[in-house]
Amino acid sequence: MKSKHKIIFSDSRKLTDVKKHSVDLVVTSPPYPMIEMWDDLFTQLNPDIGAELSMNNGKAAFELMHKELDKVWKELDRVVKPSGFVCINIGDATRTIGKQFQLYSNHSRITTQLSSLSFRPMPLILWRKATNAPNKFMGSGMLPAGAYVTLEHEYILIFRKGDKREFSTPTDKETRNKSALFWEERNIWFSDTWNLAGVRQSMSNKKLRDRNAAYPFDLPYRLINMYAVKGDTVLDPFIGTGTTLFAAIASGRNSIGIEYDKNFSDLIEEGLISVKALSNETVRKRIKDHSEFVETYRQKKGDLKYLNESHNFPVVTRQEKLLQLDIVKDIDFKNLSNISVEYNQLSRDQIERNNQWTQTSNKQQKTLYTQGKLLP
Repeated sequence: MKSKHKIIFSDSRKLTDVKKHSVDLVVTSPPYPMIEMWDDLFTQLNPDIGAELSMNNGKAAFELMHKELDKVWKELDRVVKPSGFVCINIGDATRTIGKQFQLYSNHSRITTQLSSLSFRPMPLILWRKATNAPNKFMGSGMLPAGAYVTLEHEYILIFRKGDKREFSTPTDKETRNKSALFWEERNIWFSDTWNLAGVRQSMSNKKLRDRNAAYPFDLPYRLINMYAVKGDTVLDPFIGTGTTLFAAIASGRNSIGIEYDKNFSDLIEEGLISVKALSNETVRKRIKDHSEFVETYRQKKGDLKYLNESHNFPVVTRQEKLLQLDIVKDIDFKNLSNISVEYNQLSRDQIERNNQWTQTSNKQQKTLYTQGKLLP
């Protein structure tokens, strides 16, 4: 099995290099309007935004920022296939403009805009970020009427373009079955609340804009496995440091990443050096977690009813029988516009050895991980 990926350094408000109806899934996190770290970027896109902010006109600046994002959503309407999905990670903003403090509801503004196009809103996910803050109050503290609650979550908005996707041919059905999730994964991933630690990134390259709100690898990895099958094409119009690209590689999906700032190429290349190890470690952890689930299930309820045909491990449902896990064999990224990934199917022997992983020392595990090897 192989997958193809490309990074395009261009303006996502015009996706001229992406063909109409060529994308199965969009997973992205755009710049957040009214978060101060993005003011300069939005002002570069439209100088009127900076002018409104300087005049303390937050409402007008908020709307103008979203007008720029609206151009991207309109392009998604063109490139996403009928029955394709769009997943957008976005946080609301709280800000004092002049003397006025208020919340700027980014998630509702984006939902309204995409709903005016061809996209139907689906149930969303609340991403609840872990916080180490010992005191979670703002404003007047213990005195009533002047305090406000802190935002400890972001949104993962989910939209489907048109009607439910059909898998009508034998090949389509086989691919879908191979892309199945474990029963216990499905129960966690399709919950409407996710508890994932955020990622803080410091940019040593002074040419790069300071970005400290990148989402963790698990977020796009889950979404890609939930809403796309192997061989599908995933688009991220705000690829940034490349997290969606890496998740697509780990998932056996193709991908396209759009980035406005060419200076991110070095960081993407750095990530590609270690993505083989990351991908295979992700598969290893899925197997380990499933093995632990099976053991707990047996102790409480007895043996599982079905056996996975590819890997010979017990599973809960018939839909998991053809689930197939693949590990990355090789990655060619000499050209970011033409990245090629080759995979091997995980063998039954590797599954057995993987189950012994926890018996190895931490030092051995670290060595295997850095070498990009899944198994001892």
